[in-house]
Amino acid sequence: MATRVELSDFLAGAERRAFKQAMFAVRDADHALDIVQDAMFKLAENYADRPVPELGPIFARIVQNAIHDFFRRQKVRATWVTLFSALSSADDDADPLEALDANEDGRTTESAADTVEREQIVHIVEEELARLPPRQREAFVLRYWEDLDVGETAAAMKCSEGSVKTHCSRATQALAKSLRARGITL
Repeated sequence: MATRVELSDFLAGAERRAFKQAMFAVRDADHALDIVQDAMFKLAENYADRPVPELGPIFARIVQNAIHDFFRRQKVRATWVTLFSALSSADDDADPLEALDANEDGRTTESAADTVEREQIVHIVEEELARLPPRQREAFVLRYWEDLDVGETAAAMKCSEGSVKTHCSRATQALAKSLRARGITL
């Protein structure tokens, strides 16, 4: 079992290598730092009771999994951001499913046809979200609209991280299929 000092020394020694590895993979210093910090927290929370020689391979696996999770999130977000980008407004806190507000001068920046089409798409997306099983809908909303990570979503849903990933994957596939069937392509 590693002591606090041994764990701290291990993390101090592994941090730079892990950051370089994450930086090479994601090519963004902020994301790489987040990945390494999350990995360090997971190691400290879940594996601090392990002997020091076991920490290296465990930490390496945690970093790799965090990098894979990052790319999965980016891929799914890119898909949904593409759909909802037309729905976004200048206010970052605005709900993407709300219709666009008028500008300060009372005019909208889009045509009436665009407004109607947008409202129809929002309505269809809301309908399809409502058709998802409750756990899939909850996982999808927490992960991709509330922007929680897998661990936070698992804690909120009181389930395992694997279950969150499964629910999100199934929700994404079901939504994509049902939206394509209704003529909405991403």
